[in-house]
Amino acid sequence: MKKNIKWGIIGIGKIAEKFATDLAAVANAELHAVASNSLERAKDFAERYKAPYFYDSYKGIFETPDLDAIYIATPHTSHAENTILCLKHQMPVLCEKPFAMNLKQVQKMVEAARENDTFLMEAMWTRFIPAINKSLDLIAEGRIGKIKTIQADFGFVAPQLPEKRLLNPNLGGGALLDIGIYPAYLSLLLLGYPTYIQAVSNFGETGIDQTTSFVLGYKNEATAVLNCTLNARTRTEAIIYGENGHIHISGRFMEAKKITLYETDKKPVNYNFPRKTFGYNFEIEEVNNCLREGKKESDKMPLSMSVKLISLLDEIRQKAGIIYEGID
Repeated sequence: MKKNIKWGIIGIGKIAEKFATDLAAVANAELHAVASNSLERAKDFAERYKAPYFYDSYKGIFETPDLDAIYIATPHTSHAENTILCLKHQMPVLCEKPFAMNLKQVQKMVEAARENDTFLMEAMWTRFIPAINKSLDLIAEGRIGKIKTIQADFGFVAPQLPEKRLLNPNLGGGALLDIGIYPAYLSLLLLGYPTYIQAVSNFGETGIDQTTSFVLGYKNEATAVLNCTLNARTRTEAIIYGENGHIHISGRFMEAKKITLYETDKKPVNYNFPRKTFGYNFEIEEVNNCLREGKKESDKMPLSMSVKLISLLDEIRQKAGIIYEGID
């Protein structure tokens, strides 16, 4: 019988609610504890998602008996501090993306994981979505030939609430780190690290990037044309063009339920992946399996990939002029 993995959550915003909902759908796993800076909110969350323990401080969660892993869903600017706190308590961590605000912070997180011999993974749920894995399989089979270019975007109209995370630079707000990370990750997953980077941003009243567009070039002559925006609802799709066809990853590609394969001179083939969850269950299952096997990092989303991803985001920010005062 598989070991039952007992999870804790630090930070109980909207994404934590989705995570807790999907956790309930995962076999041999349960929500065991939650921590917030508000006892009232922590108690309410714990009652709604049936967690027996709740705390009004993040440090308090380490008093929980039989806790196996912690999911960190605090604002971007707190990821490094919260993760390192957990790792120093030798508590396995799944930390929301972006892993941290910059490469320097991520390197400290990775160092803490190594020093404490403790599991750590960035919650890049896209890597574990079945539609994305099917796309990787089709590419590996040579169905579209060598990749020549990728187009991907993510955009929605953000509420104009300057104090909230999305528009607040003090909380790591902005299009690139919040949603541009998905097109950036897809390019990294499929083509590796680019040799050429160009980027441009438009900035809002609070100083965050409201729109960032970036073009990546590679030694093999491939390109990636990518965009993210908080000012418009875009198709939020990805198209992977190869020499012999292309793969269309349908709307909200980062959590897609459908892809279509277009091979030259052949009829399109649809692949559907229906599910009843938001899609966080797949990354939860990956962490659960890693913990049961005694692994310190995931083979599919290793720490080296997180280092590359934040390095790429740092370079894009430098090219576009995106600066976080007091952090960079």
